[in-house]
Amino acid sequence: MIFLLLSILFSTGLFVIFKYFGIYKVDVLKAIFINYIVAFSMGFLLAERQITILEIYLEPWFPGALVLGALFIAIFFVMAMTAQKNGVSVTSIAGKMSVVVPILFGIFLYNESVTFFKILGIVIALIAVYLSSVKEEKQEKNGTLLFPILLFIGSGTIDTLLKYVQVNYVADADVSVFSGSLFGIAAIFGFVILTIRTMKKREAFGLKNVFAGIILGVPNYYSIVFLMKALQNKNIESSTLFTVNNVAIVIVSTLVGLLFFKEKFSLKNKIGVVLAILGIVLVTIA
Repeated sequence: MIFLLLSILFSTGLFVIFKYFGIYKVDVLKAIFINYIVAFSMGFLLAERQITILEIYLEPWFPGALVLGALFIAIFFVMAMTAQKNGVSVTSIAGKMSVVVPILFGIFLYNESVTFFKILGIVIALIAVYLSSVKEEKQEKNGTLLFPILLFIGSGTIDTLLKYVQVNYVADADVSVFSGSLFGIAAIFGFVILTIRTMKKREAFGLKNVFAGIILGVPNYYSIVFLMKALQNKNIESSTLFTVNNVAIVIVSTLVGLLFFKEKFSLKNKIGVVLAILGIVLVTIA
């Protein structure tokens, strides 16, 4: 459980850092690119089993890392488009509700247990995610369902594929280097996108963006590593783990926003937090 707790804390840290990105006008794409390089470097520096970069493609988990790296960048842009077209609230809800995808795969693909209290807990948790995430904001008139749906499917696919690759191909000693590799692949895709953008509009990279990326890279690396280590625990089913992980992140992020960023906390948000706690309790005791 300690790895799950650490994953929740580091994932919440990402929320706080992104908040400050907005405050200090950080170029998110540039910071994300640097963040991937930092996470990639940490993966290889902290690896339990040494693998040279040129030998990565020989590893059985490399195809999975390749797909996940591409998805990381793709979902980043889908998230940005969803926020622009549909608003921040819809973006938050679509991303967090995607937990239903790995939950269903865990139940059907790995024959995980299905009990009344577990199903009830998952349903309550999903309702809690919605209520905790929804904000009173004006939506754009030209909002489309395309981007929220893509975000929902893409985010859920990342968690599901991460679990699948971890179970079937990643040895316990390879968690760090696997995580570093998928961040490195994401960095390559990010570099291509940045190069194309620079060709269209030349601008300085900015030292501020470099520092922001370094600060983001450390918790981002550990959020993935600790999640994967938590998934290695045979005593916790993935459907339970993903529910607890995502809902707990929603609770902690909501409370951090309330306490440190003075965000508005509506009655719906309060009900959502209470239901989230109830959902976690039901899922964990099932």
